[in-house]
Amino acid sequence: MSKIDDASLKGETAPVRVSRVFAAPRETVFKAWSSADHIKRWFCPDGYLVPEAKVEMRVGGAFEVCMRSPEGVDHWTRGTFTEVIAPERLTIDHHVIDPCGGGPLFSAVTQVTFNDEHGGGTLMEVVQTYSAVGAAQADQMLKGAPEGWRQTLDKLEAEVARMHAGAVRSVVHGAFHLERAYDATAEELYRALSDEAAKSRWFFGPEGWRLIERTMDFRAGGRERVKGGFDGGVTTTFDAIYHDIVPRERIIYTYEMHLDDRKISVSLATLQIKPEGRGRTRLTVDEQGAFLDDYDDAGARERGTSDLLDKIAASLRS
Repeated sequence: MSKIDDASLKGETAPVRVSRVFAAPRETVFKAWSSADHIKRWFCPDGYLVPEAKVEMRVGGAFEVCMRSPEGVDHWTRGTFTEVIAPERLTIDHHVIDPCGGGPLFSAVTQVTFNDEHGGGTLMEVVQTYSAVGAAQADQMLKGAPEGWRQTLDKLEAEVARMHAGAVRSVVHGAFHLERAYDATAEELYRALSDEAAKSRWFFGPEGWRLIERTMDFRAGGRERVKGGFDGGVTTTFDAIYHDIVPRERIIYTYEMHLDDRKISVSLATLQIKPEGRGRTRLTVDEQGAFLDDYDDAGARERGTSDLLDKIAASLRS
């Protein structure tokens, strides 16, 4: 059952309001917005495809979607999540790009709420408010928004049904190699990696993340655990076991990552420390990861690790 408010388009920038009831728990419907893998399956009207997407469901995280028309023209939506309250509400601030290269056609704020329905279903309501509308092409796109949303929600309904039928069991493997040279001795760099107080100055999440728990037992067979949460309520947990430690030379460990209670990956990380002379030391990081059960990493682990290596440099200077 769905509802689309066509009267909401009487004004050029009036909001579009759409709603639909899904035969699945709101946690499942909310999750359908949470990754590029899900978005690629449903976030477009009939005849279109989504060949590329980047979804980082956290406040400040990216929401970028490329919708390809039947004629092969790419229409990009680029924005960020400004509110994430799982599994109740999310807000995305974004703009639609002119496929002819003329810059943004218009900006929009999309607010989505998820409410329990009797019988275990979910009422999802979407309000999309527009601004900076001027081009004739943008006006034409907004006039077609109600029908576009109806077709898009049909695809979402199919995706939710697929998800609700049973979790997809899968493993996708990935690997990356990173290097950094630091103005520090091997001893100083090793301390930044092995001392809990020193590591706490750089081993933490991105903006909007807050620490909940941190423990570190740095020895072969020892464990490290770092748990934090974002403003929207999503928690991340890093749970590691150290397997091989050669002081000032090598550290090898495995770790699991969880989003809330869901295990999303198991990884093997190898860190090697190599003095380069004149007080400089190179750190190489090699990581192999197994991403589990339909989780779409989309390169986020490598980017996050790269950011952490930059934070090491800042901590060594402080």
